[in-house]
Amino acid sequence: MIEHDTRLRVGRGIAKTETEASQQALSMLKDRSRSEKPPGLVSDGWGGHREALVEVYGQVPPKKPGPGRPPTKKRPAADWQYLQMVKQRENGRVIGVQPRVIYGDELQVQAQLSEHTAYVERTHLTSRHMNGRLVRKTLGFSKKLEMLIAACIWEDIVYNFARHVRTLAIEVNETQRRWLNRSPAMAAGLTHHIWSIEELLTLVPVPNNT
Repeated sequence: MIEHDTRLRVGRGIAKTETEASQQALSMLKDRSRSEKPPGLVSDGWGGHREALVEVYGQVPPKKPGPGRPPTKKRPAADWQYLQMVKQRENGRVIGVQPRVIYGDELQVQAQLSEHTAYVERTHLTSRHMNGRLVRKTLGFSKKLEMLIAACIWEDIVYNFARHVRTLAIEVNETQRRWLNRSPAMAAGLTHHIWSIEELLTLVPVPNNT
């Protein structure tokens, strides 16, 4: 999961099913944000994001007055915003994308959320370039889950702190430079410089916005 404006990777799930992986990522996001409400979410049409949202953020409604059993099933809240971009394919090729509002008011969701998944798809491609264990059709895949998790954690740290993203650069017009390259962690206000690999291996990143 990435934050739209800063490209910061805020959560990742690794599991045998997409629903379990989505639950892991959303649980990580909930713990880090300390919010009981999910942020606006845009995804493709695959995976179990709808079920994961309800499992992680859903609440059991209170029992109504009168006889009967109290409810036990979690339900989504009325103020959630979740948009799916469903790809339409023909002969294996994408010929169109249809937005589908899952949670929230349709007009508000479409106005506030970007109707594309380009940032997520781009970060997936970046992951395959950075992490050999995610490259398709190779023998570099992980044989053990814990090794894959370790490799992905390191990849996320390097991506967030040690790599600049071209679209995050800001114009400074200083004497020696015109542009300031920024990492996602810099854009999110977690640090003030791009970290080196040596710093990542010898120091503990401490947010400076607390």
